[in-house]
Amino acid sequence: MEKNRNSKSAGSKAGQAEKIKKSYKEQVLEHGGKPSSIFKFVKDLKIKEEVFYDEFNSFEAVEQEIWLDLLRNTMEAIQAEELYAQYSAREKLLAFYYTFIEVMKGERSFILQTARFEPRLSRVKAFKKQFMAFIDEILLEASETEEVKKRPYVSDQYGEGIWVQFLFVLRFWLKDDSKGFEKTDAVIEKAVNLSFDLMGKSPLDAAVDLAKFLLQNQ
Repeated sequence: MEKNRNSKSAGSKAGQAEKIKKSYKEQVLEHGGKPSSIFKFVKDLKIKEEVFYDEFNSFEAVEQEIWLDLLRNTMEAIQAEELYAQYSAREKLLAFYYTFIEVMKGERSFILQTARFEPRLSRVKAFKKQFMAFIDEILLEASETEEVKKRPYVSDQYGEGIWVQFLFVLRFWLKDDSKGFEKTDAVIEKAVNLSFDLMGKSPLDAAVDLAKFLLQNQ
């Protein structure tokens, strides 16, 4: 009995969170901006203020959760692909970007609206944390398979470089007016290939290795 009550309580809380997120998105789209206050928001939604604060402590927290939903849905979709585990690190990042764009299509109006009053994406801190964890896994795998080259000082910045790349792709997509976002797909392919080419072993690395060998064997 206790287990059933806990299960119902968890389901109810999840339902309230989804209700709040859905209503928040609708208000942003219908009124062209964020609700004026949490008091008015919960009044319009016909829930108690304490119910809102049980789930979120601010509108910023609501937006962060919406962005996390985009990431979760993307990860679930790519990991459900049978061949995903066999992809190279480069292919996994490509799969992520392509799938993320597909997931975002369902929220494009909301993203365009919120980007208008939050151009610096200050609402995606939690998103970035989980995104970087995913990228760290990809880079670790890429390092083990030698898809990327370990370089003193530089290797530690690979993850941040991909985060900058992600923001670039996102901003490009927000402005993309091509059919089916074909230009964004092309940008993704070129950006990911460039990043892995830069992180991978290059003729310069071979020259450095040769110079080290000659110095050590004089």
